Amino acid sequence: MNIPNARLANQHINAPQFSEAQQLVAYMGAIQAQDFPMARWAIGLRVHGATDAAIEQALNTGKLVRTHILRPTWHIVAAQHVRWMMALTGKSIKAASASRDRELGIDVALYARTNDLICKALADNNHLTRAEIMQFLEQNGVKTDPSRAVHFMAYAETDALICNGIPRGKEQTYALLDEKVPDKGLILTREESLAELAKRYFTSHGPATLPDFQWWSGLSMTDARAGLASIRSELETVELGGRAYFFHAGTFDRQNLTGKTGIDEEGSSLFLLPAFDEYCVSYKHRTDVFAAEWQGNAITSNGIFKPIIVVNGKIEGLWKRTIQKNKVVIETQFFGPNAVVPVEKLAAAAANFGQFLGLPTELRRLF
Repeated sequence: MNIPNARLANQHINAPQFSEAQQLVAYMGAIQAQDFPMARWAIGLRVHGATDAAIEQALNTGKLVRTHILRPTWHIVAAQHVRWMMALTGKSIKAASASRDRELGIDVALYARTNDLICKALADNNHLTRAEIMQFLEQNGVKTDPSRAVHFMAYAETDALICNGIPRGKEQTYALLDEKVPDKGLILTREESLAELAKRYFTSHGPATLPDFQWWSGLSMTDARAGLASIRSELETVELGGRAYFFHAGTFDRQNLTGKTGIDEEGSSLFLLPAFDEYCVSYKHRTDVFAAEWQGNAITSNGIFKPIIVVNGKIEGLWKRTIQKNKVVIETQFFGPNAVVPVEKLAAAAANFGQFLGLPTELRRLF
């Protein structure tokens, strides 16, 4: 089985099949999104004809929602899935911060109060920055500081009260979820939610292992195992290197598992993937697409995932972009002195990113 090529296909990197961002995000389940511009590119590279402006518009109008969900970090999810997904994973996020809550002097009663105040501040589509919300809390007798602010906002998010608002210049704002997304979307039981999350993950991210799913979802291993078990009859399995990989039987055919999915007739492909892209971040075990010797180059000790260059399904280098007035400059650096680079495909990938931003590109290769 060619795991990298299968994942390129299932994640719609090599051959996008959706024309709308909301469809793609719903299919993927969630897109990690603490680096907001890069998260938009993570969606855009997987959608036919997508532009940065169109994806931001989908976020501003509530088709997509950016919030803390799954693991306690930013993700973008489709509006119709945000509430059941938050109901499933929100408790785990709260549990992860419990000891820090005690250190900060925050208890359930204080969270109830700050939730009420935050909702009052944002009522009637009043989109505010975090600093403005904290000022409102201070005016109402709640002591805030940067650490407490993070916890107050995250708690309101995991209670499905707030989400991203419309940016004000380069500043991010918050809005009431019920005003941003009045349609409640899917209503699922806990068991149905576990099955739904597992199905979306293994369909879009497979072939993947149970520990991969547990890492990506932030669920306990017990819940992750239950979710996988509930859809087990829909999945196929292959054993490789002592690990069981699961994938949805209807996603791609058997020929694609061993063939050249994701590569052209000459046998090569190259993609510029963003920081924190699902192709890298959403698996506990990354050696299927990433030589262990290079992982420290792309993933810092404090968990920052850099933009990556994927050649023939393998992570082979890094890139960065500098947006200037009339162009975007893309600088690339490959791992190892003897890296074989398909130059024409590198240029095409850079041009694709420029088209997404609506800017011409200048490509610079660093050695």
